[in-house]
Amino acid sequence: MPRTYRRRFTHAFDHPVETVWPALADTARFNEAAGFPKHRIREEAQPDGSIRLFAEGAVKGVELAWEEFPVEWVMGQWFWHWRVFSKGPFATIGAMVTFEPREDGPGCLCHYEVGATPRTGFGWVILNWGFFARAENDFRSLCGQVAEWAEGVARVPYRVPGHAPSAAERMRIDAMVRRLEASPYGHGLGQTLVDWVLAAQEVDLVRIRPLALAPLLGAEPRAMVETMLQAVREGLLQQRWDLLCPRCRGAKLAADGLDRLPERAHCAACNVDYERDFARNVELTFTPAPALRPVYDGEYCLGGPMTTPHVMAQVRLDPRAARDWPGELPPGPYRARELRGGPYAEFEHDGGALPTVALAEDAVTLGAPAPPGRIAFRNDDSTPRYAVIERRDWAIDALTAERATALHAFRDLCAADTLRPGDGAGISQVALMFTDLKGSTRLYRSAGDAPAYAAVRSHFVYLADHVRRHDGAVVKTMGDAVLAAFAEPRDALACAVAIQRGMDAFNLREQSALVVKIGIHTGACLAVTLNRRLDYFGQTVNLAARLQDQSRGGDIVFSEAVRADPTVRALADALSPTHECAELRGIDEAIAFWRASAS
Repeated sequence: MPRTYRRRFTHAFDHPVETVWPALADTARFNEAAGFPKHRIREEAQPDGSIRLFAEGAVKGVELAWEEFPVEWVMGQWFWHWRVFSKGPFATIGAMVTFEPREDGPGCLCHYEVGATPRTGFGWVILNWGFFARAENDFRSLCGQVAEWAEGVARVPYRVPGHAPSAAERMRIDAMVRRLEASPYGHGLGQTLVDWVLAAQEVDLVRIRPLALAPLLGAEPRAMVETMLQAVREGLLQQRWDLLCPRCRGAKLAADGLDRLPERAHCAACNVDYERDFARNVELTFTPAPALRPVYDGEYCLGGPMTTPHVMAQVRLDPRAARDWPGELPPGPYRARELRGGPYAEFEHDGGALPTVALAEDAVTLGAPAPPGRIAFRNDDSTPRYAVIERRDWAIDALTAERATALHAFRDLCAADTLRPGDGAGISQVALMFTDLKGSTRLYRSAGDAPAYAAVRSHFVYLADHVRRHDGAVVKTMGDAVLAAFAEPRDALACAVAIQRGMDAFNLREQSALVVKIGIHTGACLAVTLNRRLDYFGQTVNLAARLQDQSRGGDIVFSEAVRADPTVRALADALSPTHECAELRGIDEAIAFWRASAS
């Protein structure tokens, strides 16, 4: 049997493991920075519903083919990755990375152990003449870059050559940036965005997430989203809708328009079917347009720890085996499951001892508490299994369809991006604000049609400006009324306060005497296409409209659901609202609500 060659290298960091883990456990980014080429992945379904992953690629002209096994890890402790080759000079290659606190002071030690088994004589030569020397050089160089990033010297963990456009390409790019900056949505971010795309790792460009990118570029989140939407129009970026698997969070299906996004999908890797949910698993992402930078197909690493950062632990268990490792999880909602689909068990972790996760053929159970500071697993099945512990909450920096379609810039720049006729997408929460003018009929009689119409049109612009400033979108106007949508109830209430507080100045400027009525409600509804634009349908819409009917003008009426939102309570209470109850038209029972003056 061929000998397996191993080497172990160590780097001492001055920072704790939680600081350097996100960079070193990002195996795709690490491999790209080390100069490894992309490879192609092929999924092969198995009779039990699971899949096997096979890859092909080339390194310096040498063709390779291998089976890709799931990466294993416990967050902040270790990760292990190995491949078995069917073509090329090696039979196996594996890497184990472990962390431990330093005894000589603050920081941590990172141990990198790489092992390889030759498959051919050429493989033996490679392993004995330079393979491990290059592995050590790459490890030490990249650890040095991570240390600079941890110190704040560098903005990103790894330095890569980036993309250099030709002179002609640069001229076209510069022209597109000028057009972007001349638009209402440039925010002075066009050149910053382009420079980042040209310098970034390819790993970062496959799915650019604007809310995650904004803090890196020092941008306000809404400004970043607006700039990227405008960049699509100018030809710098392309947008797509990703339908994410609720387990691995991978984008198993993607479409360039909402009308081409299916209502449900299947994730072969997790062996689960799932449905489209605008609030949870439909995300708007971006990638560079070819005119700015080509992004080539392939993977640097398919499944490292930071590819699925919500997964805290993923470990292989032999049949009838029990194992535990050091590890602690932050408090929060978790799910225990088997990697390839099937049953699961959910639990809330309060920071104490974790339950032992037990896998059986058709069940996942939570057993006795693990020893303090340990994560424990047990496989009661007769076959090897992969156990997973993952957080159930979704990323807060995802630009979900619910959030994107409630932005003014999206409604302005992507008006044609709608659902198919007859299709409806559920939204678990949206805040809706209805406004109307009090006494508009008298206004037209007293002021005359032309002056009254001009004042009403100016008031639409005034409302739209406030809605945009509060991360909302005007859905439609109906006569003198407006329907606006917000992803967050607090933004809706803050917008209403700003509108009412600014009406005196508006009326003085416009030489008018308009009085605005406002009603706000939040809840679930259905997104539909109506009159070629995205609209909302359902009881939440009806109740928001009826609450606006209760407004006397100059005040704000909002529902119990709005005030109950934890992000709203402080703002609502500062308005000293009064509690009322009334029967509303079209609603079967009396509805309690709150009325506040914005003065």
